[in-house]
Amino acid sequence: MVESAFASGAPSVAAQLFGSGLIGVREGLETGIVVMILVAFLVKAQQQAAVKWVALGVGGAVAMVIAIFAGVHYGTSTVTGVAAELIAGLASLAAVVIVTWMVLWMRAAARSISGELKRGMSRALRGGPVAVTTLAFLAVGREGVETALLLVGYAENASGSQWPLIGLLAGIGVAAAVTVLIYLGAVRIDFAAFFKYTGILLIMVAAGILAYGIRALQTASWLPGLSRHAFDISSWFSMSSWYGTVAQGIFNFRADPTVLQAAAWVAYVAVVLWLFLRTVPAASADGSIPSAQDSAASPQ
Repeated sequence: MVESAFASGAPSVAAQLFGSGLIGVREGLETGIVVMILVAFLVKAQQQAAVKWVALGVGGAVAMVIAIFAGVHYGTSTVTGVAAELIAGLASLAAVVIVTWMVLWMRAAARSISGELKRGMSRALRGGPVAVTTLAFLAVGREGVETALLLVGYAENASGSQWPLIGLLAGIGVAAAVTVLIYLGAVRIDFAAFFKYTGILLIMVAAGILAYGIRALQTASWLPGLSRHAFDISSWFSMSSWYGTVAQGIFNFRADPTVLQAAAWVAYVAVVLWLFLRTVPAASADGSIPSAQDSAASPQ
């Protein structure tokens, strides 16, 4: 019988909701900032009629994200045995690669993203509704694909549970409400601090997804070392306890990782965290990212 990459069962509902909700809030706010910049630019340029084309592009991107998540996550739930472990492992590793690139890119591009979006929208307005819709679709879709893949990698150990998707949607709903309040000037957020600390947490989540993917590929015999454990604390660290389900549900932790899992986790965190922290963009005096905050604060 094939050993499951996570034999202890699905994590608790609270852990699934918290982990996926965090992803939804973080990625939803990134997407909200993008939409906010585009809409604020159109309003300031007195091109309010083009807002509906932005909405159409955003809607298309959201539909694409839902299709990606549903296709990958629920598609793999119909496969069992070695094939399921192989697909889960490959999907998790792909999610880690794309999410890592996007997290590092967002930190490096934070200072220039507003100007790039405004220049792109200026060109798109000259191109007509199709160009505006396409720009919005690509800008939001870039963030959305990251979200879908990150959640797929995160949710693979949830045994087909619906809670990760529910948590994601709830997080996105919170992010959407906060984005509207920011645009209206009712709320101000220290974006630099928010994205820094949630980015660190997402790196830890991605490291857990990487370890999970490696374990799945070891289970499928694509990688060696399944029986070589780095340590085993299962005698006193119960994965069925509340703290065990939280650690598993948010960080994909297990009490008996293989040597390859532990080595990959340590190497990933050390390298990616160093790259992430050394590319922190300069912030304004109040710690917020000027371009995003300025666009939201002055829609007129």
